[in-house]
Amino acid sequence: MPPAHALPQRRPFRRLWLAYALLCLMCWLLYAVAGTDWQRDAGRFWFGLYEATWNLGPAFLLGPLAWPWTRALQQRPRRLAVRLGWHALGAVVFAALWQGLDVATAWLFFGAAHASATFEQGLVWRGAWGLFVYGVLVFGFGGVLNAQRAHSAALKAAQTEAALVRAELSAISGKLNPHFLFNTLNSLLMLVRRDPARAESALLGFSRMMRYVLDSTRLPDARVSLREELGFVRDYLALEQLRLGPRLRVEWDIAPEAEDEALPPLSLQPLVENAVGHGIAPQVDGGLLTIRAQCSPQALHLRVQDDGAGCEWPRPSDASPTGRGIGLSALQRRFELDYDGRAGWAVSSAPGQGFTVDIHLPRS
Repeated sequence: MPPAHALPQRRPFRRLWLAYALLCLMCWLLYAVAGTDWQRDAGRFWFGLYEATWNLGPAFLLGPLAWPWTRALQQRPRRLAVRLGWHALGAVVFAALWQGLDVATAWLFFGAAHASATFEQGLVWRGAWGLFVYGVLVFGFGGVLNAQRAHSAALKAAQTEAALVRAELSAISGKLNPHFLFNTLNSLLMLVRRDPARAESALLGFSRMMRYVLDSTRLPDARVSLREELGFVRDYLALEQLRLGPRLRVEWDIAPEAEDEALPPLSLQPLVENAVGHGIAPQVDGGLLTIRAQCSPQALHLRVQDDGAGCEWPRPSDASPTGRGIGLSALQRRFELDYDGRAGWAVSSAPGQGFTVDIHLPRS
């Protein structure tokens, strides 16, 4: 059995020679039709087929020889003048072979005298036709070779771009995951010092979160259901509420039909973590975190909103970067790569007006 990588190469060549055979058949029939006077003697059509076979048959048989010749000239870089010289030589050889095959066939079937007469009568016109047919063959086969090279180049470019996208997605996930882990471990460390019994329960929730992270982010283009992502976020918020207590209030607005929608893992958790860490935890009285998920026929609409202090957004170009800004830019870039630019993203914030992130993910 041939190797898998060789199989796709056979089909284009099969189509090439099928097209060549159909073109030869069309030329053969057109030659016969053009030589038939349908009003006087329609029976001459059969004689026209005979003449088409006799005159065009050698060219049809010699045509495939132009394929390896054209490919060999295109594979080696040469100056235009040199390439034209080789093609001129090829045209002469093609015309000479056509003449030789025609004369040999006439000699075989009708004898030397008929072959000599055929050579003398057809020398000029068959030589001219040989040059013309050679040019048509070289032009056609050259176009096929150029199309194959363009297709291969486009395929390699697409594969390279896909590899770069996957690498960037992996890098972005690699930035988001440790950020979440370090913050969560710090929260657990503070809880162990204050309340060991509650820390044990929190560690069970943390183990579920770790299992989710390991199971869902092994591939950069992995998908999970919104229900799974929300379960992960609930475990995370349970840990944060152990630390913040009643200062952290959460409001859920989840449409039941949205829970089965697929999305990249860790899509909501970085937004929730930013909202808790930058919007609610710094406030003495805490704040309200709102998580919303709705569906439309075209997209899954997600919102993460806090009523914290907010900030000027978009941030001025000379402002120092913040953890929220770095996390948001990485997450936004991840959605752009994951959905080929079809994901919608909007941030709304101002000093004293909280912080809102809206995401619109196209439905599959």
